Amino acid sequence: MPTTIETWYSLLHEVNLLSILVRILMALLMGGILGAERGLRNRPAGFMTYVLVCIGSTMIMLTNQYISTLYAESDPSRMAAQVVSGIGFLGAGTIIVTRNDEVHGLTTAAGLWLTAGLGLAIGIGFYSGAIIGFLFSVFALIILKKIDVYIKQHAKSMEVYLEYNSDFSLRKLSKYAQEHQFVLFDMQRGKIKTLNGEMGTLVFSMKLTQKLNHAEALDGLYALEGVEYLKEIL
Repeated sequence: MPTTIETWYSLLHEVNLLSILVRILMALLMGGILGAERGLRNRPAGFMTYVLVCIGSTMIMLTNQYISTLYAESDPSRMAAQVVSGIGFLGAGTIIVTRNDEVHGLTTAAGLWLTAGLGLAIGIGFYSGAIIGFLFSVFALIILKKIDVYIKQHAKSMEVYLEYNSDFSLRKLSKYAQEHQFVLFDMQRGKIKTLNGEMGTLVFSMKLTQKLNHAEALDGLYALEGVEYLKEIL
């Protein structure tokens, strides 16, 4: 006689009302938690987007499993393959390049792709894989994100966006770099219009030959005459 646990296990891996409710609820919870993290960071795709992606991919996988029970010769992975490739259009829409040549949305796009993967795992009844993947995803977004920021802030090279007025000169910037043993390269100059008139812009890369925190390097650059605005491009 099968035990109660074995009975429930069997039911949850079949396509029935109970398993459908459990899988969609799991998709809502996992997608919602991951989406809430993005939403709190004011990213273009947040809570609702993640929830819908996760539930949608779960429904596709449930439908795929249901079709395979009706037609034994059908391929149960065909619809899943379309989700994996098709989710790219939604992820690409969240990636934005600002006027400062700063790229936003890469983590959000990757998160959407991941959420679709979780939804597919939930939809086919791969509960253990979905739960473990979800836990590691939360760990990466919350804990490993801090490590990622630390690495970027202490890397030996950095990209800088700078806005300046007429008092600024490249000679001053070059002299400052020589004094502090910085190497400047890949400079791009431009202009922007503001309420106070026209200002110049400068985007450049900087290699730090000394062990120096990026914030300290930016403070030194900001002290140069004519610098109106300064920001590291991450």
